[in-house]
Formats: sequence, C-alpha cells, structure tokens
Amino acid sequence: MLWKGRRQSNNVEDRRGEGGMGFPGGFGRPRGSGPVRIPIGGASGGGLSTIVILVVLFFALRACGIDPLQILTEDGGQMAPGGGGQITQSGQQSSDEMKQFVSTVLAETEDVWSGIFQSEGETYEEPRLVLFSGSISSACGFASSAAGPFYCPNDGKVYLDTAFFDQLSRQFGASGDFAEAYVIAHEVGHHVQNLIGILPKFNQLRQRMSEVEANQMSIRVELQADCFAGVWGHFTAQKGLLEQGDVEEALNAAKQIGDDTLQKKMQGYVVPESFNHGTSRQRQTWFARGLKSGKLQDCDTINIPSEQL
Repeated sequence: MLWKGRRQSNNVEDRRGEGGMGFPGGFGRPRGSGPVRIPIGGASGGGLSTIVILVVLFFALRACGIDPLQILTEDGGQMAPGGGGQITQSGQQSSDEMKQFVSTVLAETEDVWSGIFQSEGETYEEPRLVLFSGSISSACGFASSAAGPFYCPNDGKVYLDTAFFDQLSRQFGASGDFAEAYVIAHEVGHHVQNLIGILPKFNQLRQRMSEVEANQMSIRVELQADCFAGVWGHFTAQKGLLEQGDVEEALNAAKQIGDDTLQKKMQGYVVPESFNHGTSRQRQTWFARGLKSGKLQDCDTINIPSEQL
C-alpha cells in the first residue's frame, strides 16, 4: 500500500506504555454495550467473564511481586516496571513508523466515509483510535492486548495494540501492510454501524436472544463490517494507493481470522454454533463484495436469508 507521505489523522491517541489500570464507570464494568473485536482466540471469544479473569490474574501476579505488563510485552525488558515505556532507539523508530502508518490509514478511512456520508446528506463523525500496549481501560471496560483490536460503541473509539499485527503475521500467517489496513478498516466499519444505528439495534435485540441467536446476529454484524472495509478498499484502490498483492493480503487476513480457521488452529475442531464472526469463506466473500462494488447497499448482511451469508 502506497501510504507514505499522505495525510495523517489527528484522531490518534497514543497511550502506549501507560499501563491502563483505571476502571471507568466503576470497576471496569461495560456500560450499555460491549466491545466489538477482531477474534484471535479459539471458540466463542472473550466477554465479561474473560475480563474478570484477567483482572483477577493481574492482581494475583502483582501480589506475588510479578509485573504482568512485562509478561504481556513481547520483548520482555524494553518496558519499565509499571508501564514506563522505556524503548530502545530502534524500537522507537519502528514504533513511530507504525503510528504514522495507523494514522495514515485512519485518515484514509476518514476521507472515504466523509465522502460517502456527504453524498447521503449526512455528516460523518470521525472516530478516535487509541494505541495501547499490554492493557487498556475503555468505556466498555478493561481489556488486554490478548483480546485483539476492538471498537467500543460507548465512547466511539477503536482500540489497537499494534503488537497484534506481529501476531497476525507470525501466528496466523497474514502479513503485509494492507492486511493490517484491513483490520483497521474493519473496526472503523463498526463505527459506521454505530453511526447508522446497526450496533445500537443489535445490542438492544441481543438482550432478549439466546446465546446461539446472539452469535448468529453477531456474524451478520461482523460480515457487514468486513464489507464496509471492502468499500473503503474500493475507493482506496481508485486513488491508486494499492500495490500488487495488496488485495490478496487482505483476503488472506480475512481467511486466517475466520471462526472455522481459528478454531481448527487453536483446538483442532470447530463448533459452528459458537461462531460469532463468520467463516473464512464468508469473511473473504463479504470483503470482496464491498471491494468490488463500493456501495453500502451491497453490504446488507442484516436482512438477507441465512443461506445467502
């Protein structure tokens, strides 16, 4: 992706190295609705129970004199105790370039979605993107980097530990800058859903749903975010910013984080009723659909029959 030298967004909050142990809204309890995540685990994802376990584990380790943030840090010794964020010069340069990349991709999403909203007579409300390392507290509660990137509808922010991109490449075999851009665009897609009322409606409906029903609806929401990421990719390609192999990078990323592929990799078998993001084929299909058409009306995963997903 030809991103260098382009406009960078001012909507990036760099909170790496802060630790993030504050609990907004009272002890990290999600207010209203929970975060919408990129899955990186096995079966059905995290949720409030995972957050509670992480909090208990954090304080248990601290009681034993162990700094959990050092454990969460891939490099082991570059971050000072308590999240001091002491980084070597080469690490700082790499970190700064990553921030520039994320800021540029976010700016490109701002331009595309502002244009789309304007064409409909609406004004696009830009999201903020929070960079963090290890752990973070948001209006949706406390999360560690192990949970993966997520969007919090309660504060309208995307949260990203860029170490996820290393994991995406090394553990899941999905490398490349456009694969990383797809992840960002997917989370911004959830912000678009929040603005147009999809996420609020889903969060309202799932209060009355069984777990299986909620998972099925979640799949529709996630596939639409994939399609919205594709819509962004469509206009990015029109600008001439895509290089050879970029589309393949994004499609491979969509494949590697499909529910069936993740479950096979993590536990050796699949549990379809626990899927909540969509299969690899579904995720690739809906990203490709948005990429081809560039039209929001082609991303209606909410109202179509299940067999058409």
